[in-house]
Amino acid sequence: MSDENRIDISKVPSTNFIDEFVKEDMASGGRTEGMRVHTRFPPEPNGYLHIGHAKAIYVDFGTAERFGGICNLRMDDTNPTKEDVEYVNAIKEDIHWLGYDWEDRFYHGSDFFEEMYRGAEELIEKGLAYVCELTQEQMREMRGDLTTPAQSPYRDRPKEESLDLFRRMRAGEFEDGRMTLRAKIDLASGNFNMRDPVIYRINHKPHHRTGDKWCIYPMYDYAHPVEDAMEHITHSLCSLEFEDHRPFYNWVIENVTLPSKPRQIEFARLGIDHTVMSKRKLRTLVEENYVDGWDDPRMPTICGLRRRGYTPRAIRSFSERNGVSKAASTVEYAFLEHCLREDLNETARRVMAVLHPVKLVISNYPGDKFETFTVENNPNRPEDGVRQVSFSRELWVEAEDFLPEPVPKFKRLFPGGPECRLKGAYIIKCVGYKTDEAGNVTEITAEYDPNSRGGDPADGRKVKGATLHWVDARTAVNAQIRLYDNLFTAENPDEGNFLDYLSPDSLRVLTDCKVETSLAGAKPGESYQFMRQGYFCVDSKDSKPNSLVFNRSVKLKDSFKPGK
Repeated sequence: MSDENRIDISKVPSTNFIDEFVKEDMASGGRTEGMRVHTRFPPEPNGYLHIGHAKAIYVDFGTAERFGGICNLRMDDTNPTKEDVEYVNAIKEDIHWLGYDWEDRFYHGSDFFEEMYRGAEELIEKGLAYVCELTQEQMREMRGDLTTPAQSPYRDRPKEESLDLFRRMRAGEFEDGRMTLRAKIDLASGNFNMRDPVIYRINHKPHHRTGDKWCIYPMYDYAHPVEDAMEHITHSLCSLEFEDHRPFYNWVIENVTLPSKPRQIEFARLGIDHTVMSKRKLRTLVEENYVDGWDDPRMPTICGLRRRGYTPRAIRSFSERNGVSKAASTVEYAFLEHCLREDLNETARRVMAVLHPVKLVISNYPGDKFETFTVENNPNRPEDGVRQVSFSRELWVEAEDFLPEPVPKFKRLFPGGPECRLKGAYIIKCVGYKTDEAGNVTEITAEYDPNSRGGDPADGRKVKGATLHWVDARTAVNAQIRLYDNLFTAENPDEGNFLDYLSPDSLRVLTDCKVETSLAGAKPGESYQFMRQGYFCVDSKDSKPNSLVFNRSVKLKDSFKPGK
């Protein structure tokens, strides 16, 4: 490592056990001697990234960042069956959106197919691999148990014969499933991953990058260490399910001639309640139309969270504050919402929107009068400035802010009820209402106090009623608003058939909602706080300038209790 890249590890704070392992390696002059800490994020391009991947991205890129190192992006495309360039592009977009960059270090597992093949021939020549003709079913039957070793009648096949058959496998002489190449390790091992695992299988399906060049493909457990070594990775950070696979990872590193010797370290995956994160299950939701694509705002995918209104800072904060450990745990979805709410409270503009509108007529306000009020866009950010909100005789207010007959402790609008403040405008008092033939309230009548302009509690005037949000009926903009909730009713939908727990209330669509005129030019992806309602984002797919669509990102009320 050059002097300008060398860092003082004593000044790097340890945020988790991985940092301690990295410090040990750097201090001992081991695998990091003469090179920087080098990690990688290796997704399989067979689906979209989800919130669990966001944690892995944070661990991989964050570890390298803390130690002044670098992190690669690698597409693990060793299985052509379900891989697609669509997923590759989506993965790159998501990682960039989260704020990470791999610069010029973008790789594919398929970049190293020749090196993997040469490594396999080397193992055969060393007597450490053989071609096996057992079918998958026969292999399972002969796998043995804790007291019985596995078996293969082909284990003692001469290496010359295995080498010839392996080359013919590559040449395409055999059909799918006819033969495999297996590592020759220990059929009696207590770790079943070491019982002569398959390292190559025949698959005549074309690859999205290499076309028909290959008809044999390496298994992930074999490809993974070769890829890491070829990229000079120092620390291969994996989820906990690969812990039992580490002995084979190390076996490959020690027995194949490779340019470096990475160290594999495992950490626990992220689990969130009321959520599934299996790609297979997420694909089922998409392909069987239970959701509106991978970017449906109810999905835990990064693109779905982005469309819902989640921010990179909120997701990074969530990943960081959950920590990194060896112990599997499940995090409350409410904590993810808490992180978003914290971020949007600082950054989102405050506006007024009425979701269930009913007309409010101020009977003593001149019909031809029109005025504007100046309000802050965000009291937490004075630099965001102010905006003008229009006001006239007819307004839209929330239907729930009125009752013909009040219930105890109801402090909003009802005939003869208390004075209420219209946010930023005037103090009013309800004097009546109108209904249609079905008895539905169609109009509320109120009177205002002309001397209460500004309607701010800071004026010192005591008002017993609530402060209500409103929108000027003369300038209001129509909008569709989508209210999202958990996709599943069960805390752990993975227990049993996850489809049985789909919530019928995960999406409610409200039409003919009214928003203030300042939102007429709202752009896709912009976030706002709708007063008293929550945080909302302009939908990036369906919203148009003359047909606004807002997604509720998160409610205002925070249900997460730290330390609960």
